Amino acid sequence: MSDHSPLSIAPFPDAEAPSGCRRCPRLVGLRKSLRKEHPDWWNAPVPAFGDPSAWLAIVGLAPGTEGANRTGRPFTGDASGEMLFATLAQFGLVNGIFANDPSDGIGLNGAIILNAVKCLPPENKPTAAEINNCRDFLKKAIRALPDVRVILALGKIAHDSLVRMEGLRLADHKFAHGAVHLLSDNRVLIDSYHCSRYNVNTGRLTQAMFDDIFRKTAEQRSIQS
Repeated sequence: MSDHSPLSIAPFPDAEAPSGCRRCPRLVGLRKSLRKEHPDWWNAPVPAFGDPSAWLAIVGLAPGTEGANRTGRPFTGDASGEMLFATLAQFGLVNGIFANDPSDGIGLNGAIILNAVKCLPPENKPTAAEINNCRDFLKKAIRALPDVRVILALGKIAHDSLVRMEGLRLADHKFAHGAVHLLSDNRVLIDSYHCSRYNVNTGRLTQAMFDDIFRKTAEQRSIQS
């Protein structure tokens, strides 16, 4: 782990999982094996990244092996963040130029990025128990963001965890790309397909579709303000 720890610049360190979190034995085991193989990687729970005064909270699935698990910053280091950060920049939510590396020094303006699961899961597939174990950290993070009006769920796992976090029934709030769900405190949840390389390469999520989602977040911000 580098001396310039992403945790040291996390927007709300008290809401983060400890670097040695042991809630999920399977994920702990994977972390340990990767630390032996790649001792210079982050290989720990990945903290949130962005603006503590954000109006938009973006919730992804989990760190990627050579992405956030390597770099320590959400959606940074592999292909998964390229569409996300390009779109954030297009909508004026990025300060600086994204170079897919934490050393690019960018910041977010009005947005923050979190994950439903803080640690890398094998094959990018967390179990239900692992998602449940991490929900406390997601809830603490969301509750630490008083200015958030819109939450964007990238994928069904993020959506389901957020709905459960709110104590709502999944049957009443089903995941669907572009769907808008009313939450407590005059906030809304918007669903999008995840901007994974697989979804982008197969055309399940196009840039035009993603642009429409971000236009919808801006529209909902105006409505909820």
